[in-house]
Amino acid sequence: MRGSQAPGEAAEQAMEAMMASHGDALLRMCYIYLQDEGLARDAVQETFLKAYRKWDSFRGKSRELTWLTRIAINTCRDMRKTTWFKLFDRRVALDDLPEPGYVQAFRDDTVLQAVTGLAEKYRVVILLYYYQELTQGEIAQALGMPLVTVKTRLARAKAQLRTQLKGWFEDDE
Repeated sequence: MRGSQAPGEAAEQAMEAMMASHGDALLRMCYIYLQDEGLARDAVQETFLKAYRKWDSFRGKSRELTWLTRIAINTCRDMRKTTWFKLFDRRVALDDLPEPGYVQAFRDDTVLQAVTGLAEKYRVVILLYYYQELTQGEIAQALGMPLVTVKTRLARAKAQLRTQLKGWFEDDE
């Protein structure tokens, strides 16, 4: 537990470690959320700056990724509220996404487009659950909402995706 320790050398070392271990995952999440690589990089940078400034408020009651994810989501939400963001064309091509840390079997962006087409409250829980691999409890903590709300939104998002993707993943035979 860090108590009221001011950001210093320990905080800098912790931020460097968190950037190395969580930076790519946060960048990819912010990119999908904002649909712009430059803004996603800005959001991740801002996330780590905010985390550094608030280092003394991190008590270790959640995983670092959960804490950083909450900061990143709030940063992305703030960016989406700007007038400039609303006026800019944000269609996402799968080839434009930063490379994930694993090899994909195929490059079909149908699922990605379906996920990005969901309402924000559903898109966020899907991204956190499937991409960030947070538990439902960690998602509730990251978003500051009751666990039952997360479960409901996740179920509704899955149902919407199932409907939108019906026939896409099934063989035609």
